[in-house]
Amino acid sequence: MSNPYWRLMRADRPIGTLLLAWPMLAALIIAGAGDPPLKVVVLFLLGAFVMRSAGCVINDFADRNIDGHVTRTRQRPLATGEVKSWQALLLFVGLLAVAFLIVLQFNKATILLSFAAAGVATLYPFCKRFTQLPQVVLGIAFSFGVLMPFTALEQGLPLAAWLLFAANICWTVAYDTQYAMADREDDIKIGVKSTAILFAGYDRFAIALLQLATLGLLFWLGYNLNFSWIYWAGLVLIALLFVWQHWLIWYREPQRCFRAFLHNNHVGWVLAAAIAASYWY
Repeated sequence: MSNPYWRLMRADRPIGTLLLAWPMLAALIIAGAGDPPLKVVVLFLLGAFVMRSAGCVINDFADRNIDGHVTRTRQRPLATGEVKSWQALLLFVGLLAVAFLIVLQFNKATILLSFAAAGVATLYPFCKRFTQLPQVVLGIAFSFGVLMPFTALEQGLPLAAWLLFAANICWTVAYDTQYAMADREDDIKIGVKSTAILFAGYDRFAIALLQLATLGLLFWLGYNLNFSWIYWAGLVLIALLFVWQHWLIWYREPQRCFRAFLHNNHVGWVLAAAIAASYWY
């Protein structure tokens, strides 16, 4: 097997980094009017990898006594004892230090946002103990990566930033609910809370509403920025991708729900590509 610290960071499974990076890249393209500086793009993408890795480490630390009881997570390094709790915490602090060094390359507003992002990301894993809405906390944590490109490129926080921020929260809650549906039976047994448990039999309906809200906010974004027909074609494709996900989760089979979650990578790159094409075409 690969290095346990690598697996603890979930670096062998990049889907989380991709889901964090695509909206961030979309924000960079908008904030940079289609031509963001390459150095800024590289630093933000590196930051996405580091912060997602830190989030996975603190998540597994919080769940170290739970993961062994969940089929899908019982082989994680903390659950098997390959990595000790203190080693995980040391790795987490080290990753945060690297992230801080990256964000120091930017202005004060971006640094302040990074502190808020790190705080929410650290809080998220523990929210599963006391709220049925941990996916909302995750959505907020992921969506700080949408606001920071605007401040980093000295654009302030215009309406476009907040529209993309809100759309990303809705989308994140939708796909993380799909993820939680895959673990719902185990989570109920061990007392972990999630939107999949909260929504119960209305889970597919709630996901559909969240996806419609995402599309509505993205429509407003495109209208606000006067995007070209390519962007609108991209939104149609995203809508079709959402329909496909509903086909996958229709019978609530855990493996198919997890496939639907992974499928959101396509939503992310289509959005970023449609925004880029609207500037470059």
